Amino acid sequence: MRLLALVLGGNTLQTWMIAVLVSATALVALWLAKRLIGRFLAVVSERTKSETESLASKILARTGFWFLLAVSLYLGLSLVDLPERAAGIVSKVMVVLVFLQVGLWGNVIVTHLVARNIKARLGEDDVGVATVYAVGFMARLILWAVVFLLILENLGVNITTLVAGLGIGGIAVALAVQNILGDLFGSLSILLDKPFVIGDFIIVDNYMGTVEHIGLKSTRIRSLSGEQLIFSNSDLLKSRIRNYKRMYERRVVFSLGVTYETPYEKLERIPVLIREVIEAQPGVRFDRAHFNEYGPFSLNFEVVYYVLNPDYDTYMDIQQAINLAIFRRFKEEEIDFAYPTQTLYHKTGPQLFAVPVIPQTQGIWPTPPSAEGK
Repeated sequence: MRLLALVLGGNTLQTWMIAVLVSATALVALWLAKRLIGRFLAVVSERTKSETESLASKILARTGFWFLLAVSLYLGLSLVDLPERAAGIVSKVMVVLVFLQVGLWGNVIVTHLVARNIKARLGEDDVGVATVYAVGFMARLILWAVVFLLILENLGVNITTLVAGLGIGGIAVALAVQNILGDLFGSLSILLDKPFVIGDFIIVDNYMGTVEHIGLKSTRIRSLSGEQLIFSNSDLLKSRIRNYKRMYERRVVFSLGVTYETPYEKLERIPVLIREVIEAQPGVRFDRAHFNEYGPFSLNFEVVYYVLNPDYDTYMDIQQAINLAIFRRFKEEEIDFAYPTQTLYHKTGPQLFAVPVIPQTQGIWPTPPSAEGK
């Protein structure tokens, strides 16, 4: 009994023994509880395929033995009287360990959510997968930054001064690498806003091609002539981008001209004839055909129609069929296409003689239809 009454560090030996017994019991109980609950959640998750049980099982599995040991020791030490300085050290160490464990749990949650979203998008939305990766990285970065700052605050560090210092240093670093940061945030903007995705055919200024890769600093486009075009993300977002992959139908405008000698009745019939030709084509919607102007050497007609399929090859096939049909119908109706000519009037005496002059280089008519992009 006298041995139990022996005082060590301000507490009796009996008190220390009770504290050790409580710590050991708590450690065994927590370890067994973790094992049993983990097995139960694993069985339930396998049976129900529930996301909630699966996440809970992952969180429990990420609970470290060191954390259980720290909690057990803290429970035991709470039964003894420690010096103020020692009690403060134990309390701070416990807080640091708790925040580290919370960070690990948060990391498990972020990883689980990222994996679930990637699984849902994989093979269907490659850019969405890249977006989820980027958002997951930013979430982990913010999580551990908050954990780090909370740990420093509980250790007595003045984080206000630290944050201010980091802010000043961050400004200096940002100025030094502003181009890189601009491209990085441009990448995030492209991934989140999605003005285009991989596989889209786009035109940027005078350059056009199919998007092959969207990276953190640059976007790569395969041009029609075969070479690879590389744009920095920040410059790309400052440009005017035309995305032809998202075109749901193609508007086509083209003109043709006939000679001034064409009779009035045939001029009236030309819009009707053109409409019949276009409406005979499958997959198109006729809009209008009008005699719109008197040209220098021709009477000009403007024609507008829509190709309901945005595919460029389909549009070219239809336009070719329309051109051939118009050529055939004009020949049947004896309507002449116009080409650049001049008529000179030479006066000799009382009579005027009209002399047609044909330039050496003749123009091409009708005007090719306007429908940019492939």
